[in-house]
Amino acid sequence: MGSRFAPCDGMKAVHTAVIAGIVVAVLLPAIPLVIWSLSGGWWFPRLLPEQWSLRSWRYLASPASRVAEATRNSVIIALVTTAVSVPLGVPAGRALGLYRFRGKRFAEALVFAPLIVPSLAVIMGVQVVLIRAGISATLIGVVVAHLLPALPYMVMVMRAVFSAYDPEYEQQARSLGATRWETLLHVTAPAILPGLVTGALFVFLISWSQYALTLLVGGGRVMTLPVLLFAFVTAGDHAMTGAVSLLFLAPALLVLGVSARMLGGRPAGVSGLEGV
Repeated sequence: MGSRFAPCDGMKAVHTAVIAGIVVAVLLPAIPLVIWSLSGGWWFPRLLPEQWSLRSWRYLASPASRVAEATRNSVIIALVTTAVSVPLGVPAGRALGLYRFRGKRFAEALVFAPLIVPSLAVIMGVQVVLIRAGISATLIGVVVAHLLPALPYMVMVMRAVFSAYDPEYEQQARSLGATRWETLLHVTAPAILPGLVTGALFVFLISWSQYALTLLVGGGRVMTLPVLLFAFVTAGDHAMTGAVSLLFLAPALLVLGVSARMLGGRPAGVSGLEGV
C-alpha cells in the first residue's frame, strides 16, 4: 500500500520544493528594498545601514505622499482593464483557437500587433482619439491605453487553451437538454478556467506595472504607484524608493499567490458535465 502512494508523495515533495524555490526567488530581491526603506543612511561599502529610520514609512502614511490615491488608482485601473479584457479576449481566443476562416492570419497579426509594434508608437495615434473623445487624462482613458499591450496576452493565452479544447462536450451537453447558459457554466467555464486565470493574471500585472502609457495618457493627473515610484527614483531618495517599491510589489504578489492557489486545485476540465 505504501509503495502505491509513494510516487504521489514524491510529486508533492517536488511541488513543495518548486513553490519554495519560487517564493525565495521572488522575495530575495525584496530584502535590499526592506533595508533601504528602514535606512537613515547607507553608504558603500557598509553591509548594513549606519542609521535606521522610519522616515519613509511615516511620510508614506501621510496624505502629502499621495500613496493612498496612487494605490487606489492602480488597483481600479488594473481590475477594470482585466475585467474588460475577459469578454473581449475569450471570444477572440476561441475564434482563433478553434476555427479556420478566411483572413485568420490577418486577424492574428492585427490582434498581436501591439506585442510587436512599440506601445508608445501606437498610443500616440490613440491619444488623439482619446483627446477628441474627452477621456484623456482620466481613469477611463488610461484603461483604454493599458488594453493595448495587455489584451493581446489574454487573446494569446485563450487561443492556446481553445486550440486544445474539444467543443463536442458542449454539443453533448446541449443534446442532453442543457441550455446555452448551463453549458457555459458547467462545461465551458470549468474547462477554460485555468487559462482564464492565467490570462487575467498577465493582464493585471501588465496594467499594474505600466508607467509610460499612464504618464502619457494621464498627463500627470492620474497618479498611480509606478508614476509615484519613478518620481522618487529620479529624485534619488533611496529610502522612499525602497518603501514605495515594497508597496508596488505587495498587490502583485497577492494576486500571484491567489492565482497559484486557484490553479493548484482540482484540474479543470469537463467535470461540469456531471452537473448538467
